[in-house]
Amino acid sequence: MNIKNFSQLEEALKLNRGDVQKFGVLFLFVALIIIMVVWQGSSITHPIILGFAAIVGGYMALNIGANDVANNVGPAVGSKALTMTGAIIIAAVCEISGALIAGGEVVDTVRSGIISMDAVPDTQTFITLMLAALISGAVWLNFATVVGAPVSTTHSVVGGILGAGIAACGFGVAHWEKLGGIVASWVISPVVGGIIAAVLLFFIKWTITYQENKKGSAEQVVPYLIAFMTWAFSLYLINKGLNKIVSLEPAVAFGISAVLALVVFFLVRPIIKKVLKKLENKKEEMNKLFTLPLIFAAALLSFAHGANDVANAIGPLAAISDALKVGFTLAQEGTPIPFWIMLLGGLGISVGLALFGPRLIRTVGSEITDLDQIRAFCIAMSAALTVLIASELGMPVSSTHIAVGAVFGVGFLREHLKKQYKEMELKILEAHKGEDNGKLKAFLDEFRNAPVRKKSAMLKSLKKKTKESGDAYGFKKKEKKGLKKIYQEDLVKRSAINKIVAAWLITVPVSAILGGACYYALVFVGFGL
Repeated sequence: MNIKNFSQLEEALKLNRGDVQKFGVLFLFVALIIIMVVWQGSSITHPIILGFAAIVGGYMALNIGANDVANNVGPAVGSKALTMTGAIIIAAVCEISGALIAGGEVVDTVRSGIISMDAVPDTQTFITLMLAALISGAVWLNFATVVGAPVSTTHSVVGGILGAGIAACGFGVAHWEKLGGIVASWVISPVVGGIIAAVLLFFIKWTITYQENKKGSAEQVVPYLIAFMTWAFSLYLINKGLNKIVSLEPAVAFGISAVLALVVFFLVRPIIKKVLKKLENKKEEMNKLFTLPLIFAAALLSFAHGANDVANAIGPLAAISDALKVGFTLAQEGTPIPFWIMLLGGLGISVGLALFGPRLIRTVGSEITDLDQIRAFCIAMSAALTVLIASELGMPVSSTHIAVGAVFGVGFLREHLKKQYKEMELKILEAHKGEDNGKLKAFLDEFRNAPVRKKSAMLKSLKKKTKESGDAYGFKKKEKKGLKKIYQEDLVKRSAINKIVAAWLITVPVSAILGGACYYALVFVGFGL
């Protein structure tokens, strides 16, 4: 055997060892699920059915971790603020924490807000349709993940419940008015995420990178940004986590969060000042200040994702668990989500992220638009704020939509600003037509490095000069269109938009069809209590 063949064999063995390790982790995860179900004891009427549903719920959670969590940490990895390993560890811890501390309200929305319990004839039908919804959502998400389609897990589950419910009880079973609100949130959330990200990016550009003294501006602004994140995170944690221990008035919660933000502000201010002494007064250097804020934002987003999207994995499972309890009736209100189900969802998401998440993390971090640490910070912070608001309202929004909307918001703002900048350069070239090339180059270099206010003053002087000389000012409409097209393709990939929008459009109907098919299949094989 030559060296080349030996190297190929070694690589194959490495791959096989990796597959064996993954299989071992999955086996332990399934064993843990079985132990959790057995632990329920006599409170469950049909433990085998619950065990099967729990395994399917764990399967769904694995796929959520492999797909959706990429939206949380992808920007941080793409901008090189975090390594892949660091991102997975932070996301796993925060996902589990979010699920256990703050995941209950959204689970209630998915469990009972899509179909009417009054229209379901009996407990067996209810359990069958919920299990069908869980299977269909998991299968569709797994298929989409394999082919690299960025689908929404929220859409998958909601579509599955809707399709299985209609198959079981007819079109009247759906809460169409509530579904209308949920669908509206799917449209609104990416727009809101994009707007917040664009506003944050423009704010940072205007207050830091567009300034002549970037270091001085960063020293003033960055501590406030970190304090703002601290306020948002602590307020959410108090309202959604500590309220299970002690209930605080909104004003008190706001005050505590404000105090914590103030403490963090004074703690990080000298640190930022110390770091700035080692940096040059350049835009690229300012990115280094956002490494820690970006890591914090990614952690916050992962926490919010665990609180919000764990519902996709365990909402139907929680409903099945309730229905299998001794003395359950369809008329009773939803009971608190059992701890073991919340833990199952959080662990499943984290395991799926660790085993299968790196591929899509790279996709989100680099394939849609080019990210540096400032842009990635704006995306992560925007997505975190939007998901936190949605979770507070109990709305099962899609974190995929929000994060992708934030990415495109940043990209489209860059397109707009770059186009404006190119227009400025062309105006300069027109105004200096016929002049010495060396002089022109020096002028352009000064213009590129000038802060935004100085650029404006330079353009005004050029405009005056152009009018006095009688030369044509500006450029042709055709040239504008060509310039716009070049920058659009360079900054935001239109092929990515087409792929994402197509995936968004087909997920609900496809998962609904699968949900109905799974329900009929379960009835056909004689599934029942």
